[in-house]
Amino acid sequence: MTEQIVKPARGLVGTARLPGDKSISHRLAILGALAEGATTLENYSTGDDCRRTLDCLAALGVSLKVTDDDRAGRRVRLEGCGLGGLQAPAGELEAGNSGSTLRMLAGVLAAHPFESVLAGDTSLNQRPMRRVMEPLRQMGATLTARDGEYPPLRIRGGPLQPIEYALPVASAQVKTAILLAGLHAPGATIVEEPLRTRDHTEIALEQFGASLERERRRITVYGRPRLRGKTFHIPNDLSAAAFLLVAALLLPESNLVLPAVGLNPTRTALLDFLAGQGAGIKILDVEEAEGELRGNLHVRGGARLKGGAIEGALTVALIDEVPALAVLGTQSEEGLRLRDAAELRVKESDRLGALAENLRRLGATVREYPDGLDIAGRQPLKGAELDSFGDHRLAMALAVAGLVATGETLIRNADCVEISFPGFFEMLDALRG
Repeated sequence: MTEQIVKPARGLVGTARLPGDKSISHRLAILGALAEGATTLENYSTGDDCRRTLDCLAALGVSLKVTDDDRAGRRVRLEGCGLGGLQAPAGELEAGNSGSTLRMLAGVLAAHPFESVLAGDTSLNQRPMRRVMEPLRQMGATLTARDGEYPPLRIRGGPLQPIEYALPVASAQVKTAILLAGLHAPGATIVEEPLRTRDHTEIALEQFGASLERERRRITVYGRPRLRGKTFHIPNDLSAAAFLLVAALLLPESNLVLPAVGLNPTRTALLDFLAGQGAGIKILDVEEAEGELRGNLHVRGGARLKGGAIEGALTVALIDEVPALAVLGTQSEEGLRLRDAAELRVKESDRLGALAENLRRLGATVREYPDGLDIAGRQPLKGAELDSFGDHRLAMALAVAGLVATGETLIRNADCVEISFPGFFEMLDALRG
């Protein structure tokens, strides 16, 4: 555990290289392992979560090589095993803090004829998994868990049957687990979403050669395709960019460029929301590679930001960005009203409770509800001793608050940023204007 001191700043200036997109990295690595032939992933995420996915795949018999380059980022080359070709692991598969690793691999392992155990760290082992267990059981796999829903998950896989499944709660990870299981089942596996979630899995499946149909929020995958490995160039992570974007907007002398950021339409609600706040963000040089859009973001500080409400479908679209936007709310004209975010209580921390507690320590007025927060606007923040509770997104949001607060801010358990954004604090220091 580490402590990090953040001092006030007038602006963020320069060009910031972000990690490769975490969501895309997980999915491409797993599908590369299920494909035939070699898959090369350029700009693979350097975060610990995505490393955990690679470690689990290696333990399942996947041959892979990781190389790092200061300019090109992390490159991963995998030799695919083909559908059903993974091998029984020698021990437990350690997902660390990565719920993505655990849920998505559960879908794959449900189709393999051996027993495996997916375990996490203390935080992950407190997060409920019943939503992913239930559909996989319906497909024919045997899954057991501590107290019926908490990791470690013990999976006895085997032949699966396709299902048509309506997600009770919108979840891109559960959707992905079902689609990955459906690859191994004969016929059509159908997932229907109550609200649209990020579609990186669908794009990746199409890129690898799977037969897929999409109609609004209804996704159909046809089982037992021949997936073929290929090379992918992963865009930089928009969710990681959120913290730098909000910080730059709140600091009056900012002039910041974020290159090659992923602009998948199911993820850009953040940019739409910020534009509606009056943010000065330009999107430049947009291009597409392997089905995913990317572009350069140019942001200037000093704009008066409106504030407003995040609820319903917008909450689903902005679920990872809520910590950063909560800080923005304290500095906006109208503040922030957040609802329909009960899901945040079972993330890496109780994010709603942790946000409320830390913002209050900074002097902000926050009202907490079971599914949200009311954060007053135009509030001066004062440096304080804060705690990330081991939550990487909370730690980065608190750093943003520290930049706009008066005096020094100390963040406990700050090393958790390595989960998704290695070098985050060093980058903040380098960008200080």
